[in-house]
Amino acid sequence: MNSNKKIVLAVTGASGMPYTMELIRQLKAGGLEVHLIVSKAAYKVLDIESPGFEQVLELADHRYTQDELAAPMAGGTFIHQGMIVCPCSMASLGAIANGLGSNLIHRSADVTLKEKRPLVIVPRETPLNRIHLGNMLKAHDAGATILPPCPGFYHSPKSIDQLIKHIVSRILDAAGIDNNIFKRWSGVK
Repeated sequence: MNSNKKIVLAVTGASGMPYTMELIRQLKAGGLEVHLIVSKAAYKVLDIESPGFEQVLELADHRYTQDELAAPMAGGTFIHQGMIVCPCSMASLGAIANGLGSNLIHRSADVTLKEKRPLVIVPRETPLNRIHLGNMLKAHDAGATILPPCPGFYHSPKSIDQLIKHIVSRILDAAGIDNNIFKRWSGVK
């Protein structure tokens, strides 16, 4: 596949796995080569929030564990369209914001930022404390897009699936990936 059709998707141990499941489906439907990194904690949350998650994860073209520090995306010469961390735990956000590279997710995010590629972070925690907010600002100032999964209601969603697709569409937009999976705002009529 073309290098600009590669995307790195990292999954950490925060709540919000239905977003991840839909994101993988949409990335594959859009013809992207998905390089998936799943943290140890993410597997536990996936098991709770997304029964049957393995079938969806198998859609990824390449799968890595957080310990595979020699994986391609750990180096700047691996060309890709960008990286999405969804959901992003506050621990991973802190590591990314402070340039720590102790696992493949953190290292890949650091490389993505240094190579000035899009990095979309979907933080999952509420309420937020000053440390969380500071880390979000640090990551933003380093070049990341911070996209909390806060669904809008202007499109009159009728189901949780529609709310999930709304957020996934916004994530894809932030990563520069064309999509048309929910009804976009067209103004008041």
